[in-house]
Formats: sequence, structure tokens, C-alpha cells
Amino acid sequence: MIILGVDPGLTRCGVGVIEAGAYRRLSFIHVDVVRSAPDVSQDLRLLAIYNGLVEKMDRFVPDVVSIERVFAQSNHNTVLGTAQAAGLAMLAAAQRGIPVALHTPTEAKLAITGDGRAQKIQVERMVTRILNLNTMPTPADAADALALAICHALRPSGALQGGEREQHLTPAQRQWAQAAQKTRRRSSTDRGM
Repeated sequence: MIILGVDPGLTRCGVGVIEAGAYRRLSFIHVDVVRSAPDVSQDLRLLAIYNGLVEKMDRFVPDVVSIERVFAQSNHNTVLGTAQAAGLAMLAAAQRGIPVALHTPTEAKLAITGDGRAQKIQVERMVTRILNLNTMPTPADAADALALAICHALRPSGALQGGEREQHLTPAQRQWAQAAQKTRRRSSTDRGM
């Protein structure tokens, strides 16, 4: 399965492509950053990001696009540009019939390092190690895009069901699945189910 990860941004939009093979073997294919010039109008910046994402999707023909889920920040201009870039990635994928998965930064950190609060450098080092790279991908947006692709490849497929499934999960995947299970339980309790 070819997974294209997108770390959305208006100035720099990270794109990382990996292949997830049998037995969760991950192979590096490509990493890059799609850029837009901050001195041009917003519509032209969005067009540059969209065109760059379309080129990557058409070139690598991914089976799924894994995008960072945008969350509220104190800097509203940053979150707005990030949300717009994420929307462009979703649109480009939808136009090509490619499924989209959204993952939070915490999910990606947890999948990569086993710690949802890991520092950026820890994630970058683990991405380098997991993909057997000689050097860390730069800039950080590129490493984050690869982390999102890896996160999707390593995600547990559903809640833990029985000991056999649990044996095939890495410690980070097991921790992630257990945290997801707790969150679902809390959600259903909050709704009164």
C-alpha cells in the first residue's frame, strides 16, 4: 500500500510517501515540501499548494492520503492557513477517489515513539530510524509528513479483540489502541449510552 502523508501549511506543506508492505515493513519512497511565496495573494498561494499536491498525488498514485488533523491554536492566522491547506489535500484526494485519513499530532507521536507528548526531534529521529534513512528529513514539515504516513501504516485496525490481535501489535500500537478504547468508552458514557 502506498501512503502519502501531508503536513498541511500555507508557506510549507510537507509531503511524504512510503510503502507499507507485508508484516508492517515500511519503505521510504519520497519526501518534499510544496511551497508558496508569502509575498503573493492568498488565492495564488492556495493555488500553488493545490497544484503541488495534485502533482504528488498524480505522480505517486497513493492508496490513501494521511493528513494532519487541524486543531485550534492561539494564532488564528496560522490555523486558518493550515486548515485551508488540509482542505486542499482532501479535495485533491477526493477528486482522484483516494481515501483520506486524518490523524492528530498526538496520534502520530504515539504511533512513532510510543509517547503522545514526544518532542519534535524524537519524532524526526524515529522516522529516520523506521524508514532506514541515512539522514533526518528536513525541514521539519517533511519529517512530519513522513510521520503521518507512518502513523497511518502502523495504526491498529480497530479496537483490541482477543489476545491474538494484541500479540501482533507493537507496544506503541497497543498503547494507542488502549487509549482509543478508553476515549470511546468515555464518549459513550458522556452521551448516556
